[in-house]
Amino acid sequence: MKNPMLITPLLSTVIALSAFAQQSNSNSTTQPAASADQTTSSLRDSGSSQDFWDGDEPSLGALITHPFASKAYVRRHVQPIRDRIAELDELNENQSKTIRDVDSRTQQGIQLASAKASIADEHAEEAARKADAAKQTTAGLNTRVDADEKAFANIDQYKTGAQTEIRFRPGQTVLSKQAKDALDEMAAQLKNQRGYIIEVQGFSAGQGHTAIANSRKMADSVVRYLVLNHEVPAYRIYVIGMGNSSASKSASGTRVEVSLLKNDIEQVAKQ
Repeated sequence: MKNPMLITPLLSTVIALSAFAQQSNSNSTTQPAASADQTTSSLRDSGSSQDFWDGDEPSLGALITHPFASKAYVRRHVQPIRDRIAELDELNENQSKTIRDVDSRTQQGIQLASAKASIADEHAEEAARKADAAKQTTAGLNTRVDADEKAFANIDQYKTGAQTEIRFRPGQTVLSKQAKDALDEMAAQLKNQRGYIIEVQGFSAGQGHTAIANSRKMADSVVRYLVLNHEVPAYRIYVIGMGNSSASKSASGTRVEVSLLKNDIEQVAKQ
């Protein structure tokens, strides 16, 4: 009976120790599990608040629990950079196109301005040539005008040329053959001539109005011959009856003096 009584307390002690040991093991197992759950939750919270790749020095838990970078992850983080680079490239291309357009317009403007400048230079040169020609023409005209002014200033200044004396008998007005030959010789010099005057002065014997009338009749006979036979314009003939201008009353005073007077108008016309 002593042996069973001793065995019963011993078994009870062993069972109690086993139960205590199991409880201790259970607590120790539960505590590390809870601690591990808390650690995982803390790491997950920290990962949600701060990305693993955003930090310069990730924690040990982040290194253990963070997944490896996938293509989608990398693409998600790299795509904004690519979009920004594409935007900058587009801006650069637009800017380059604008610069090319401005440069093209500038070159066209320069070429157009150069062409207009060339045309303006040609017009200026042409105007200068015309101005020089006009200046030379003006100088020539001034010289000609000066010469003409000098010539026309003396247009009424006649110089005495050929002279012929026609003799008449007292009371006679008909021209003799000798008188006609003298007038023919003078008129031959006047053909196609300009700037001349024929002065016809009649002288008659006697006194007073009778002598003047007779001298005028003789002078008129000379004028008629020149106008009708040699077509000398009447406006070029100046006629005057002088009467008796000699001191004596002899018949030698009956005559007609024909004088040719010329100016420089013909020389001016030939210049």
